[in-house]
Amino acid sequence: MSEIKVNALKKYNGSSITIGEGGDTVTITPGITATTLTSGTIPNARYGTPTFDASNLTNLPAETKPTIGSISPTVITNDSTAITITGTNYVSIPTVDAISTTGAIVAASAVSFTSATVIVATLTLPIDGTYFIRIENNDGNAVRSNTALLTVSDNPVWTTNSGSLGTIAGNFSGTVATVAASGESVTFSETTSVLANANQANCSLNSSTGVITTSDFGGSSTTPTTYNFTLRATDAQGQTADRAFSLTSSFVIANSGRFDS
Repeated sequence: MSEIKVNALKKYNGSSITIGEGGDTVTITPGITATTLTSGTIPNARYGTPTFDASNLTNLPAETKPTIGSISPTVITNDSTAITITGTNYVSIPTVDAISTTGAIVAASAVSFTSATVIVATLTLPIDGTYFIRIENNDGNAVRSNTALLTVSDNPVWTTNSGSLGTIAGNFSGTVATVAASGESVTFSETTSVLANANQANCSLNSSTGVITTSDFGGSSTTPTTYNFTLRATDAQGQTADRAFSLTSSFVIANSGRFDS
């Protein structure tokens, strides 16, 4: 490789090297392509500010920095989680850090190298928040994501116990029950086809409040029935928690027979 020796380097702005004080000497090794100076020595550069134009230098080592394209998953809990990072120019085996928007840095507990474009980092992040991802190859070339790609958040937590929500009179109209879960902006939905099925429980679930209502519980059924169904709580980050519930219909026999003595 060509070499530049400068006794007193004053300034390098990316395209030129500026020197110049009495007694300074610049030695240029042959092999460098330059527009201003070629092989030779400038002794005693005590007048003015001689410059060396480095815009056309050749044979300089190229830096190959890694890049980050995407990660998966983008939302995790506080538990240890393997995150797949896709990008370019990864060298076995790089280091991976998660950098909180507060500045805290957590190193991956393990990193596996799949290829120059895919690595898998295992992270355990005990504090909820958003995180930048930083990758550094063994040669020191590194990259940090431009945005906080990773969100750490707890799953929603059900506060309504699983199991029976009660026994309701058949053909009842009104509020049947209310379910609840903690988390950020939690919404509710049914994963089965029982609660809202007109031919079964015949109820409606308010996705925002968790209130279950009906205009005719059990629909046309006149037989006591237990309806089993599963509800899902989903938070603002798209994380979910499912819970199984049931509702039972009952019917009172009207005008039952009676024997008087």
